[in-house]
Amino acid sequence: MAGKTEAIMARKGEIMKRALGMDYSQFERSPVAFDYEGMMSAHGYSIDDIVAIQRAGGVGRTPLLELRNLTDLVRSYSEPGHGARIFVKDEAANMAGSFKDRRASVSIHVAKEKGYAGVIAATSGNYGAAVSSQAARAALNCIIVQEAFDSRHVGQPEIIEKSRICEAFGAEVIQLTVGPELFSHMLELLDETGYLAASLYSAFGVSGIETLGYELAEEMTAVTGAPPTHVVVTHAGGGNTTGTARGLKRAGAKTEIVSASVDLSGLHMASDSDFNRKSFTTGHTGFGVPFATWPDRADVPRNAARALRYMDRYLTVSQGEVFYVTEAMAKLEGLERGPSGNTAMAAAMSLARDLPVDATVVVQETEYTGAGKHHWAQLNFARENGVEVRAGDPTENVPGKSIIIPERPEQIRAKEMDLARMRKSYVRNALSHAPEGYAPTSDDVAFLAEDTNSNPATVEEIIAALKEA
Repeated sequence: MAGKTEAIMARKGEIMKRALGMDYSQFERSPVAFDYEGMMSAHGYSIDDIVAIQRAGGVGRTPLLELRNLTDLVRSYSEPGHGARIFVKDEAANMAGSFKDRRASVSIHVAKEKGYAGVIAATSGNYGAAVSSQAARAALNCIIVQEAFDSRHVGQPEIIEKSRICEAFGAEVIQLTVGPELFSHMLELLDETGYLAASLYSAFGVSGIETLGYELAEEMTAVTGAPPTHVVVTHAGGGNTTGTARGLKRAGAKTEIVSASVDLSGLHMASDSDFNRKSFTTGHTGFGVPFATWPDRADVPRNAARALRYMDRYLTVSQGEVFYVTEAMAKLEGLERGPSGNTAMAAAMSLARDLPVDATVVVQETEYTGAGKHHWAQLNFARENGVEVRAGDPTENVPGKSIIIPERPEQIRAKEMDLARMRKSYVRNALSHAPEGYAPTSDDVAFLAEDTNSNPATVEEIIAALKEA
């Protein structure tokens, strides 16, 4: 078995080149730098083309809602003159119930246009539902590969719910136990079937999210007279932050990009024992930090989702804070939505209390909810796996051991991640993947500055510090 895995992994480049219909080598400029914008535009679709593709797929132009009751709540405990207006883009209105319909619609269009008989995606999250839904509309075969169980064959209710909806759309769902086999098994299936790899991290997939940021700028300008001052984005693998930020920039918006994740520090995402001691399958630091500090750990040679390039701030919230906000959204705004978008909403409530009343904070997505995704199901599952669940001070939350649900909304306080430290980690990772002894050029430094949302002087300082360490 080990030999078979090694053999398939050795052919990764060949398999992915055929499965994506793109030769990534044309964009390489050095062992460190590559032509990111060239890669992003290589598919040849303009944003108008992507809008048309999405409209044909029943995707996009989702409602923008002002959350007046939630805003009033935040203002009730903010300092005088503070408490920004809070809005949400209700992406649960898409075909399969999340913003990931946007990226799936473009991937499926590419598969159909290039004559692939089907698509394959490796995902335990909403993307599987999105790919399955769009593949059904396009009459394409679809295989979804999931990490669904621990070694006891116990699966999280949210993942089981995702399996159900993928199968409802007609996809074949292959479920694996947690471990390193997910990617190698996907490669094997791509090799056997000749299907398109509907990767979360392809240029056409991430480009599909740009319409979300573009719509936000247009719609907020129509409602308030200007683009939003702040947009809060749930951050995991980076596509959500990247695509939304790029769309806002396309629209000319000078909006601060705030990424948000659930703090699951101390838990290892590939650990069998940790797998079921977390209540969130995405939007957490177990993906958010590694993918921000080294995006090219993905299934594609060069990841189109490069969140650190676009983040202005990165906030974390606890599991209990997200569950509190999930219920508050339902009871105050009549929006019963799944946990992913509510991660950003928890961060937005913390952010809004410190901003002036004329600021506007947009949470750029919601997701559908269902039996397995509902917060009560998640909390019951946590208890079954030995995690303490109680009301109290959310600062006492310990990932994998306790979920502390706030007693009052003013207890919701997001924590600031150190972006300078993350930039240093990114530069270290980038240089470690270059040949031993490689000296970065001025072009490399310029690229690293862009990819870390910093400047060449900062990158030079990081490189000098790494040499001394």
